[in-house]
Amino acid sequence: MSARKFLAALVLVSLAGTQNLQAGALSGLTRDLHETPSVKYIQARKRTMAPFAHVMFCARRPQECEAKGGAAVVALSTYADKQLRSVNASVNRSIAPRNDASGKVADDVWEVNVKSGDCEDFALTKRDHLIAMGWSSKALRIAVARTPYGEGHAVLVVKTNVGDLVLDNRTNAIKVWDKTDLKWLMIQSGDDPRVWYEL
Repeated sequence: MSARKFLAALVLVSLAGTQNLQAGALSGLTRDLHETPSVKYIQARKRTMAPFAHVMFCARRPQECEAKGGAAVVALSTYADKQLRSVNASVNRSIAPRNDASGKVADDVWEVNVKSGDCEDFALTKRDHLIAMGWSSKALRIAVARTPYGEGHAVLVVKTNVGDLVLDNRTNAIKVWDKTDLKWLMIQSGDDPRVWYEL
């Protein structure tokens, strides 16, 4: 075999190897994109009675319980993510934690924009602040759950294109709903804040 033929064969082998590597890399990338886990949202079951304290809250403040419309799912841009984190942290700092005096359901009072309060007051205030910033009320729902210690707990759940995110007064970290330590009980409807569903 002449030197010229040998060199040509070497170039062809080299090119074939490069094409195989590129094809493998591209097919791997395509496979990774298709294997991305789908976004999971909280699944509501059947309609249930709203918490009594929320019914009373809506009676006192009907404007806070109006269906205002907007997008059901918020696209979580970098700017929106910063707003969400800022509201969560600032409300967590601005409200002094305080449980309702007796601990009885009948004495449980839900309120918004308070100096001191319990979990639902934090959640309602976060919802109020985000709506004031232009967020869709349909994507902002109060949910009731239990902590690992069996305590009743309320949080704000924000429906985004990356899943249902939880704003909790126990932490400044914002987590996807199924990555929290909460046992979910019920959630507001995005379409009508007065309507609640079992989880």
